Amino acid sequence: MRRKNVNYSKYGYIFTFPFVLAFLIFSLYPILYTAVIGFTDMKGIIPKPIHILDNPFQNFKDLLFDNPSFRKSLFNTGLLWITNFVPQMLLALLLTAWFTNKRLNIKGQGLFKILLYMPNIITASTIAVLFSTLFAYPMGPVNSLFQMLGWTDAPVFFLQDKTTARGIVAFIQFWMWYGNTMIVLIAGVMGINPALFESASIDGANGFQTFFRITLPSLRTILLFTLITSMVGGLTMFDIPQLFLAGGPDDSTLTTSMFIYGQAFKGSYMYNRAAAASMIMFLVSAILAGILFYVMRDRDASRLKKIEKQKYRKAAIAAREGGVTHGK
Repeated sequence: MRRKNVNYSKYGYIFTFPFVLAFLIFSLYPILYTAVIGFTDMKGIIPKPIHILDNPFQNFKDLLFDNPSFRKSLFNTGLLWITNFVPQMLLALLLTAWFTNKRLNIKGQGLFKILLYMPNIITASTIAVLFSTLFAYPMGPVNSLFQMLGWTDAPVFFLQDKTTARGIVAFIQFWMWYGNTMIVLIAGVMGINPALFESASIDGANGFQTFFRITLPSLRTILLFTLITSMVGGLTMFDIPQLFLAGGPDDSTLTTSMFIYGQAFKGSYMYNRAAAASMIMFLVSAILAGILFYVMRDRDASRLKKIEKQKYRKAAIAAREGGVTHGK
């Protein structure tokens, strides 16, 4: 009897269909529609016929050259992301090296990981209320502590100073996400072949040499993932600046996401400018992601590919010349 072959691949397509449908409706269509709106004059609460502008890039030009608020939001977004991401990565790498070091054999690692990850699962609104209370003026825990220690003679209005306001927002973002970054990096370390660490230990490598020569190079893909997700999260930062200080004081914590929200759903409802700002941030994200992919590429693999391409070209040229010679 001939055994009938069963093709199971069609069931995979069936199971992925709900996701594909949801992606097309709720992600791809809004992205394309937003891109189109950026070239039109769409604005106002009451729907009106929209038209493509005579100069399709006018909205983009107005934002980049004639809108200081947008430029300030770009600066704030980049500053807040860098000031929270750099210490976040450093602390996450330090904790990863600490928890994955076999020689130290830290006791109670599970409890430590839960405590360090916990800020990531607290809602942004709760954290905003918490830090607003901590830095309250004139009577707040931080002000009371500073006066008790003799560091200040009078209460400090932390939330009305641009520098301290940005610093607090950056610290909140750092505090919320370093635990998540640590967990991702630990998972990456657990996927490294243990034989590499055993070989390093046999060869007499110390902890620093093992971490910088084996762990970090093996984590290139995980680090790239962390960098990309952090960059996207930083460029779309909205909840903490909005709930904590609403962009103040004097727009010092205004981010691009808050600017886009304000343009689209406040005041004159400038949907066209909000869409244009969204597309600018999309391009910025794409360019930065491309730079990160290039910087974090596997240079050895790239070098081998170049050598293989050169060999293939030489072989092709030699074969072509040989064919011509044989034809003669």
